[in-house]
Amino acid sequence: MTANKIVLTTAGSMDEARRIAEVLVDRKLAACVNIIPKVVSIYRWKEKVEQAEEWMLLIKTAAPFERVHDAIKEMHSYELPECISIAITDGSSEYFKWLIDSVE
Repeated sequence: MTANKIVLTTAGSMDEARRIAEVLVDRKLAACVNIIPKVVSIYRWKEKVEQAEEWMLLIKTAAPFERVHDAIKEMHSYELPECISIAITDGSSEYFKWLIDSVE
């Protein structure tokens, strides 16, 4: 199993997305965070279908998922922020080395 992963979360504003991204990189919990602006999310919440404009964060990391998740939860404005992890199974060895070297 690879330690390299992409963690996905969304934020309700660009300011919140930026703050989460900067803290994750500063704490060496992420090598890089891409912020994709203004995605539209349609979801079920408390028995109602909701729609929101959000900012998607693609968090590239080799840090343990629990540490990344805990940091996101600590900073996030949502009651239940999305926080899922997708293993990266293929990629350039040079990129993987940089990724691993960039996190603790």
